[in-house]
Amino acid sequence: MSPDYILNMLKPMLEGAQMTVLLFLIAIAASIPLGFLLTLAIRSRIRAVAWLSHGYIYIMRGTPLLLQLLFICFGLPLIPGVGEYLVLDRFVAACLGFTLNYAAYFAEIFRGGLLAIDKGQYEASQVLGLSRWHTTTKVILPQMFRVALPAVSNESITLVKDTALLYAVAVPELLHYAQTVVNRDFTIVPFFIAGLIYLIMTLLLTLFFKWLEHRFKFE
Repeated sequence: MSPDYILNMLKPMLEGAQMTVLLFLIAIAASIPLGFLLTLAIRSRIRAVAWLSHGYIYIMRGTPLLLQLLFICFGLPLIPGVGEYLVLDRFVAACLGFTLNYAAYFAEIFRGGLLAIDKGQYEASQVLGLSRWHTTTKVILPQMFRVALPAVSNESITLVKDTALLYAVAVPELLHYAQTVVNRDFTIVPFFIAGLIYLIMTLLLTLFFKWLEHRFKFE
């Protein structure tokens, strides 16, 4: 197997990896804030809002991500009356599906982070005369993120690997190009290269979150 062949094989796979990274960045940037809003909604004193949020999280966590992607890509356009207005670009639909799914998981992570904070923190803030806003932003949220960070890191790494599901909705990403070369040249080498690229991405992400954990630990 010549170096030229490997380079020719690697080029489209790296282009697919760019699509993988783009999906990851969009999904992570959208799902974390949405997940935090869901956490706040769960804790809402308005019972209907809390129940709707719980229901949403239950559905998104209780059904496969692949099913959700297929529904958004191929199911929404079949809804009578409004389906023609719900036809989305495959990549846009995938970004939407990943965001909605992972927001539910991040919501539970943040909820666990809030539950881990001792009630004495709230009482101490009241004694110090801190407003509710300052208590939340200066005392509670920093501790919540510190507690939730390892779980956020783990979920983010899972998101990188789940981007391979783009293959199922015909979005050309890393695994798509690897499978194309395998079918064309009858070799399993592209699978090993794809695995190596995924490992590099997860390694970089792991190092980034380790740096964040170290920084939060000493702040």
